[in-house]
Amino acid sequence: MSSPRLLDGIDSPADLKKLPEKDLPLLAQEIRDELIGTLAETGGHLGPNLGVVELTIALHRVFDTPADKLLFDVSHQGYIHKILTGRRRQLGTMRQHGGLNGFLLRTESEHDCYGAGHAGTALSAALGMAAARDMNGGSEHVVAVAGDAAFTCGVSYEALNNVAETTRKFIVVLNDNEWSIARNTGAIAQHLNRIATSPAYAHLHEQAAKFVEWIGGKSARQLAHKIEAGVKQILLPGVIFENLGLRYFGPIDGHDIPLLIRTFEFLKAQNEPVILHILTKKGKGYAPALAQPDKFHGLGKYQPATGETVAAATPTYSEIFGKTLADFADHNRKIVAITAAMPNGTGLTRFAERHADRFYDVGIAEEHAALFAAGMATRGMKPFLTIYSTFMQRAFDMIVHDIALQNLNVALCMDRAGLSGDDGPTHHGLFDIAYLRSIPGVIAMQPRDEEEFADMLWTMANHHEGPIAIRYPRGAGTGAVPRTAPRLLEIGKAEVLRHGPDVALFGLGNFCEVATETAEILARHGINAAVINPRWIKPLDTGTLEFFARSVQVLCTLEDHAVTGGFGAAVAEHLSEAGITTPLIRVGWPDQFIEHGSVAILREKYGMTAKAAADRILKAFRNSATKKGASL
Repeated sequence: MSSPRLLDGIDSPADLKKLPEKDLPLLAQEIRDELIGTLAETGGHLGPNLGVVELTIALHRVFDTPADKLLFDVSHQGYIHKILTGRRRQLGTMRQHGGLNGFLLRTESEHDCYGAGHAGTALSAALGMAAARDMNGGSEHVVAVAGDAAFTCGVSYEALNNVAETTRKFIVVLNDNEWSIARNTGAIAQHLNRIATSPAYAHLHEQAAKFVEWIGGKSARQLAHKIEAGVKQILLPGVIFENLGLRYFGPIDGHDIPLLIRTFEFLKAQNEPVILHILTKKGKGYAPALAQPDKFHGLGKYQPATGETVAAATPTYSEIFGKTLADFADHNRKIVAITAAMPNGTGLTRFAERHADRFYDVGIAEEHAALFAAGMATRGMKPFLTIYSTFMQRAFDMIVHDIALQNLNVALCMDRAGLSGDDGPTHHGLFDIAYLRSIPGVIAMQPRDEEEFADMLWTMANHHEGPIAIRYPRGAGTGAVPRTAPRLLEIGKAEVLRHGPDVALFGLGNFCEVATETAEILARHGINAAVINPRWIKPLDTGTLEFFARSVQVLCTLEDHAVTGGFGAAVAEHLSEAGITTPLIRVGWPDQFIEHGSVAILREKYGMTAKAAADRILKAFRNSATKKGASL
C-alpha cells in the first residue's frame, strides 16, 4: 500500500504552512506529477506551470492570501496557485465547461485578487492595489509576478515609471525563463540574458548561502546593508530597474525553495519598491516540455509518457495561412509577415523559415507591431500583421490613427476570430467586427472555408491598396483544399450558394455551414431557404441583400461574433436606411462575456445551432404569413 501524498493534505495555504520545510521539494515533485497526469486529459498551459512550482510554493509559504495580494501576469501559470488555494480536487475540470478556468478569475476564488488573460497587466493593476492600500491605511503585501515576456509590453514600463512616486511598499517578481509563447526576442530579452550569464551570477550559490546565514537573528536594516555590500556586483546589472526606483535583487535560482522563502521573507520587510529577478526553466521536470517549450506552452490532450499529441487530419486555418503566405512571398518581395510573440500559433513558422529576412516577431507588443507595419507600408511594403483577434484589440488606436487614417496598405490578419472555446472570455475573438467596421476605409472579410481563405489572401496580397482585414477561426474548417492558383475575388460581392423564395440565410464565414444546415431543417417544414455566403463584412453587398430582403418573408444572419455591433447589426442598419421592413433574425453571441467550454456545448447553450436558428425562423415565418394573410 502506497504512502499518502503530501499533496493530498493541502486544501489551503494554511495546510502548506504546516509542512516542514524539508518536505517542500517533495511536494513540488508531487505537484508536477499531478499537473502532467491531469493536463494530459484536459489540455492546458503545462510548460509555464511546471516552471513556477517552487516559486508558487514559496509565495504561499511566506505571504497570506487572500489578505495579501498575489497577481500573476497573464495568469496562465496560475494552476499551482489554484491547487494550493483549495481547488486541487477540481484540477481535472480545468478548461472544461463548468470547471476551473485556465486563467485566474475573481469570481472563482477569493484568492484570485485579479483576473487576467493578456500579458502586461499585472504591474499596473498591482500598483493600483498598492496605492489603494496606502490610501486606506492597510498593511497587506502586494506582489506582482511577471514573466520576462511581459517586459516586452510597453504597459509594463508605464507601470514601472510610476512605482517610485506611487508607493513605498511593492514587490515585483521577474520570472525569467527566456520564453513567452515562443522564445523571447529583442533588446530586453538580451539584457536579461546578459544579467543571467554575467560573471556575477557565477557567485549565486555563494551569495545565496551568505544570504541565508545572515537572515537569522539580524534586523532588516543590518541585513540590507550586508546584502548590498556583499552582492553589489550582482545588483549592478539591474541598473535599469534601479533607475526606475525599484531596488533590484538577483538573479537567483527560481527552483531553490529555501532560497526563495528566505528572500521573500527579507523583501516583506523592505519599505521601498523592490524587484526580484529569478531564473526558471519553462517545463521543468518534464523532458518533452523542456525539449519543446513552445509546443507545451498551451496544448490539448497528450500522452504523459512521451508528450505526443494526436496530429489533426485536417490542416488548421493557421497552418494554411502560413503556407499560403510563404508561397505568395516566393514571388512577391514586398510581402512581409509581422507577429507578436506567436509565430507558431499563427502558422508563421514556415514563413520565417523560408523568408527570414521578411519575418518579424516583435514580442508581446501589439501596439508597436501595428505602428511598425504602418511604417513599412509607407515605404511600399505589404505587411501582413498577424495577431489573434483578442490581442488585436490592443492595437485598436493604431489601426484607426496610423493605418486607416493614412490609408496605408496593411493587411490585418485576425486568427482565432470567433469563439476560442476552452480558453474562455479573455481569448474569445467576438468583438473585432464591431470595432473594425466602424473605421472609415477598412475593408473586412471572412471566408466560409479554406479554399476561399486562400482566395481572400491572394486578393489582399495583390489586388488591393489600403487597410484590409480578414478574420478566421481557430482550428480546422470544412477540409476544403485551396486551389493551386488562387482566384481574385470581387470586393463587396457575396456568393449565392442556394436559392429559395421563402427565407434568406446569410451565414458569415464558418457559420455558412450552420446556415446550410438550417436551410435543410427548414426544408423539412416545407420552407425553401436561400443560403448566401456574404464574404464581405465591409463593404456589404447591398444589392444582393436588398434583392433577397424584398423577395422573402424572413431574413436571418448567422455569425461567430457578438450580436451587438456585428455583421447582423450592419445588415439591420442598411435595411433601416433603405426602408425595408422584412423581419430580420440575428444569430450571434449575446451581449455578455461568454465563459469557457467546448464550442459544441457553448453553441448549444446560447442558441447558436442550426436547430435553434430554425426554430426562431419558423416562428417568425409563421407570424409573417399570418400578418400577410390578415392584410389580404
